[in-house]
Amino acid sequence: MIDLVLGPLAHAFFVRALLASALVGLVCAVVGTYVVLKGLAFIGDAISHAAFPGIVAAFLLKGPFYLGAGIAAVATALAIGWVSRRARIRIDTAIGVLFAGTFAFGVFLFSAMRGWSPDLLSFLFGNVLAISAEDLLGLVALGGLVLAVVAIFWKELLYATFDPLGAGAAGLPVARLEYLVLALVALTIVVSLQAVGIILVVAMLVTPAATAQLLTVRFAALMRLAIVIGVGSGVVGLYLSDWLRVASGATIVLVETALFLVALLLGPRTGLLGLRRARSSRRQG
Repeated sequence: MIDLVLGPLAHAFFVRALLASALVGLVCAVVGTYVVLKGLAFIGDAISHAAFPGIVAAFLLKGPFYLGAGIAAVATALAIGWVSRRARIRIDTAIGVLFAGTFAFGVFLFSAMRGWSPDLLSFLFGNVLAISAEDLLGLVALGGLVLAVVAIFWKELLYATFDPLGAGAAGLPVARLEYLVLALVALTIVVSLQAVGIILVVAMLVTPAATAQLLTVRFAALMRLAIVIGVGSGVVGLYLSDWLRVASGATIVLVETALFLVALLLGPRTGLLGLRRARSSRRQG
């Protein structure tokens, strides 16, 4: 058993992948907590697909994919907020319009390329084992930026999330804080792309916080629990993928999904523990 745990650590690529998976799990859990509480789960899927044209453009211009993906994702996230407010339509309608348009533009650019590019297709499914030292440094920089912004605006984001009307009455710039949340979601998705890919990134963003929400209602405890689930799932999923020789991103997401189902079935709010408490209180009553 010890060899199964320590053996993979002898390979530099696995250590880089382990650090990347843990960092992605941390950042996704922190930002995902706000996403789940604000009911913006769909926006993660939309922005992840919107990053694709930025990745293709970066490849064509021979630039860093983090920069291209970041520009495309943040621009789309802010555009979703602006269109929703400007056109006075529901945010999910704005997401649907811009999500389809930006991803179609990415497919258009990709189809116009000459030759085959498996590197671009890898971003659809993720390949954290292929992360280089330079990629890891970029991931640390972006992830650190996201966590720093959340720490600086912790109280403001918390107030605007739970009581936007009260926050506005108190003088807080609620609209700007909403744009800030959208930008943070976009950067978090860029951080996660190489780990799990465009298709699975929404699960990394939503599932840990959704699982924690089944177990607690206090915000601080919810975020701490989401972090434990996100980081733990990244580490456990990576080891399982190495032992089973299967896709790492998919395995990480499956671990998170399994934890969600366990919490749903056995948790104190929705599962057997809650049912037992309810029966016990009825008997006492």
